[in-house]
Amino acid sequence: MRHTCGLVIMATVAVAESAEDFEEVLERARQSLVVVHFWAPWAPQCLQMNEVMTELTKEYPHVIFLKLEAESVPEVSEKYEICSVPTFLFFKNGQKIDRVDGAHAPDLTKKVQQHGETAKQDLSDQLKKLLNSAPCMVFMKGTPQEPRCGFSRRIVEILNERNIRFCTFDILSDEDVRQGLKIYSNWPTYPQLYVNGELVGGLDIVKELAESGELDKTCPKEMGLEHRLKALINKSRVVLFMKGNKALAKCGFSRTILGILNETGVEYETFDILEDEEVRHGLKTFSNWPTYPQLYVKGELIGGLDIVKELKNSGELLSVLKGETAN
Repeated sequence: MRHTCGLVIMATVAVAESAEDFEEVLERARQSLVVVHFWAPWAPQCLQMNEVMTELTKEYPHVIFLKLEAESVPEVSEKYEICSVPTFLFFKNGQKIDRVDGAHAPDLTKKVQQHGETAKQDLSDQLKKLLNSAPCMVFMKGTPQEPRCGFSRRIVEILNERNIRFCTFDILSDEDVRQGLKIYSNWPTYPQLYVNGELVGGLDIVKELAESGELDKTCPKEMGLEHRLKALINKSRVVLFMKGNKALAKCGFSRTILGILNETGVEYETFDILEDEEVRHGLKTFSNWPTYPQLYVKGELIGGLDIVKELKNSGELLSVLKGETAN
């Protein structure tokens, strides 16, 4: 058994004990398919479908299965028009996309397969982008400034001792990435080190490479700050430097600009300036722009939230994001 805040996870089926638990799962697992079983302990057909769901977790480990006792959360049941049990709802990006009413195992299995394959591909694409977002990537608990476990702290120390340039991703900030990367890489623990999109290994492997002298040959050395900033602003056609990431904005300005960009449907990458003090301060000087968030298109600064709002209101934002006009 493991705990995630108020959420109790037994085997691979989560049990939400409150409306807050339910909302937390939808928020933390926005990229994954979430299948919610509204059930009642007194209904034998629900117990039978619980067994079906448990079997499905084995076949679809990237799908999040959640049990929610319908009568214990009347506000949620009413919101989603749960009139009988068992009822299964399917969620993606926090929105309901499908449902199965009744104890129909074949229908449930078919829809899990249908929606699960799409969600799996979406998550796979996201992981590939993350792995290749920097030449040397560390997936860890916490940040280099505030590691959240001893193994993560040690791998940061080893890389810093050898003057190796690396970027990090806090797997505690995104449950989809945390669970999905274990399957994608076939590596069950964290931290994980990647170079040029390829898995090097965890802390033990990094220690061995450091002791043998191979780590310096494997990982890229520190590059100049200006060179690094140029690489970051050009890593995608549209790049947003913000506090937090797409899954969890850590300030109101960043949250607002994410909402505006998401409305356009344009693909974009983000960089969390809270995870890298050098970039956070260096980019202000490089761009001559003192605040965050900052939006770049084709390596050119567009501006911050106020500029993006003006472009939206004037109807120019979409063309600017597509590189059709210059700001």
